[in-house]
Amino acid sequence: MRYGYYPAEMTPRPATPQTARAINDRAALELFAARGALTAGQLQESTGLARPTVMDLIGRLGEGGLIEQIGEVGADRRGPNARLYALAGRRARVAGVDVRMHVVRVAITDLAGHTLARSTLSVPHGTPDAVPDVASLAAVTKDLAEALRAGTGPDKAPLHGVTIGMPGLIDPATGMVRPTSTEASWHAGLAAALRETLASSDGLDPAAVVLENEVNLAGIAENRATGTDTFGLLWLGYGIGACLVLDGQLRRGASGGAGELGFLKVPGTTWGDPASNVCHGGLWQLINAEAAEALAATHGTTAHDFAHTAYRYELADRVALGAAAFALVVDPGVVVLGGELGRSGGALLADAVEARLTEVCPVPTRVVPTAVPGNPILAGAVATALERARAELWP
Repeated sequence: MRYGYYPAEMTPRPATPQTARAINDRAALELFAARGALTAGQLQESTGLARPTVMDLIGRLGEGGLIEQIGEVGADRRGPNARLYALAGRRARVAGVDVRMHVVRVAITDLAGHTLARSTLSVPHGTPDAVPDVASLAAVTKDLAEALRAGTGPDKAPLHGVTIGMPGLIDPATGMVRPTSTEASWHAGLAAALRETLASSDGLDPAAVVLENEVNLAGIAENRATGTDTFGLLWLGYGIGACLVLDGQLRRGASGGAGELGFLKVPGTTWGDPASNVCHGGLWQLINAEAAEALAATHGTTAHDFAHTAYRYELADRVALGAAAFALVVDPGVVVLGGELGRSGGALLADAVEARLTEVCPVPTRVVPTAVPGNPILAGAVATALERARAELWP
């Protein structure tokens, strides 16, 4: 083949005007999502596009209902004020749902990410093992569907997608959930019932209701909040879980089981039974919230009194076992402590775990408390629902 010669089917072709416009539009929308409001001049500076191209782009996105003018800037200087633009949220609404044993929390945002509504629903339990009966589950499903419709109507944006965070193994291929505890066994039923309810009454595609492991969602929220691209998140609460983010990508594993450290067998614990979907041993037995309460009681304090040195360091010994599993296998460089105990322990617990970790692990690893305010599971659920909606509705 002669230098510079290409067969007809291999001849490089420049992007069509339509393709170029779509690429520019998407880049601009991502800038608005990341930085908030921008003027035409700021958009031109950030994209490197010519002024006429930027003005055409702004007009096109405005006509499409994707951005809107929200004000002006420059009143303190001579000349006309610069118009300020931002993402428009009216095209669609999305929701995040955090499903726990006794409560379901909901957050709804528009396409711009502005929070429109929040709800907290109690879950009545009709059986001794804390699992809702059929009637209670139906009632929760109805209440949840009503909460998701908050603010919708003929003159409002439709609900475009829902992400539900719950305990269990979420199969990446099928999207189905396999609970890892008896208490969570009703969660899959709730998700299925909600899909059916929204499909029949609201016309929402069942595929738009996506399930995700709750700790995975907390990891996504951590990544968005800190910009840290590689870390392991160790969740310390009633349940014990973990997630792994490498190079900005959440790693779920082949079956969705990556990070189920609660089943890790360690000295002084019984063996859990993953086959029966019940976690009652292993690392979970040492560092869940109830175990922390019991340990604190032996020191005459409470589980959230991390100023108590002896209790803090004995708990840190246990937590370091889980952190070492991350450090020795994948070497993330950073382990984040999340969940109720991780947040409450803050820097005191994180520093104690890091000190213990250096004694048992040769891999240098920083241990830090979560940086996500509020509910990280709900934040991650909303973030993933927004990403899906924008991917479908943006150019």
